[in-house]
Amino acid sequence: MTTHPTLNDIDRYADGDAALDEATVWSIEVHLESCADCRARLAGSTTAESRALVAEVAAVVDRAIAAGPAPRSGAFLRTPLRQRWFVAALLPWVAMTAGVLGTAALLTYFLSELPSIVLLLAPLAPLPGVAAAWSRRGDPAWELVIGTPSAGLTMLLRRTTAVLVLVIPVLAVLAAYGASRVNPALMLLPCLAFTAATLLLGSLVGVRRAAIGLMAAWAAAVVAPSLATAELPVLLEPPAIGGWAIVTVVLAALTLLRADSFRRFTSF
Repeated sequence: MTTHPTLNDIDRYADGDAALDEATVWSIEVHLESCADCRARLAGSTTAESRALVAEVAAVVDRAIAAGPAPRSGAFLRTPLRQRWFVAALLPWVAMTAGVLGTAALLTYFLSELPSIVLLLAPLAPLPGVAAAWSRRGDPAWELVIGTPSAGLTMLLRRTTAVLVLVIPVLAVLAAYGASRVNPALMLLPCLAFTAATLLLGSLVGVRRAAIGLMAAWAAAVVAPSLATAELPVLLEPPAIGGWAIVTVVLAALTLLRADSFRRFTSF
């Protein structure tokens, strides 16, 4: 942290106030490691029993660190770019997404009687990567990352942007040069709308659950019927572009209003 926690926050932290969100608690703890003044303030807000417990835990941790293996070196893993913008676990998901879209393009080429499968799957393309980028299961350093002052929606948007930077070019190429060329806006706007919907719903049920739920709903309500009837839904026809643009903007605005929700464990 670049600024000191307020005395009120330190008192609430010392009292174990359950109303403090996890990111604030961890940010205070990170700050306390490097600020003797705030540690002194914290000491003045605690009981003798609490100080004795902390000392005992510190001694146990020191012994465990001394007995454990030396940390592995890895400069890239310690950089802000790695911690804030990138998580290695999303790469397999992005690669899988590219493979699925490539396969869909081949199926569209060889099965010309079917509607564009790439267009049907485009709204879902970034969702696996977004779920992997904001998952405690996918990032072994998530406890350290979430304790930084930039944790929450800011970090989620950074990592979501990293996913979109990898996925959108694939969609753009397939839209321009694929077997069934379509208006790029029909691929990119639904893609962005579903990404914003995942973030908004993720503020309520967790990003991973939101991504899975939206993928299942779109597959059941749109993809399966379209393949069965061999016709594209109205949602993916050119007149729907304006509607997708409006939905994307509205969902993005609502997500920003829910920013505080991404500082809780439930958003993972």
